[in-house]
Amino acid sequence: MEAHATSARYVSIAVDLATRIAREEYREGQKILGRSSLAGRYNVSPETIRRALSLLEEMGIVHVLPGVGVVIKSKLAAESYLAQVGQHQALQEIQDRLSALLREKNKLDAQIAQLMDELLNYTFKMATRLQKIYEVKIPSTSPLAGKTLADSEFRAKTGATVLAVEREGETTYSPPAHMKIRSGDLLVIIGPQEEKDQVYALVDHP
Repeated sequence: MEAHATSARYVSIAVDLATRIAREEYREGQKILGRSSLAGRYNVSPETIRRALSLLEEMGIVHVLPGVGVVIKSKLAAESYLAQVGQHQALQEIQDRLSALLREKNKLDAQIAQLMDELLNYTFKMATRLQKIYEVKIPSTSPLAGKTLADSEFRAKTGATVLAVEREGETTYSPPAHMKIRSGDLLVIIGPQEEKDQVYALVDHP
């Protein structure tokens, strides 16, 4: 954290000096305070000032001359540097806002998923209170034998739903509409209790 604070501080000093140069508080060719004086002005260590001046020198804004001091080199370079800093700050702000929105979205997605689970559980509990699950075996004489679930119009005629089909030791859950019903199949059904007689009548259960 301390290293990051120091890093941010030397950049902010470089930006402040570049701003003063762009405003012509310091003019091209002018010598400004030395490192020690600048360190006192900004209340930082000489090393922090050295890093700020090195950055400005790399950008072509100042000359750091041993034994002479810091000389202003280019107002135009200072303006260019400030433009780059402004663009970087704008991009950083957009990235920060986007990250915050994504974090909020993830929280909302989690809350929505939880509420959906609660709703489904509640709906299932309510449905099972009103409907019963039971099994019906298809006899060889059943008119449904050889028909698909769709052809039998099972749900339309009985109001019940086939949850699974057990056949020769294997179970097919949520059977597709094109699945053919065979003699000996065991249908696992959910439906209103009062419609149970209609299911048995359709199956022709003995």
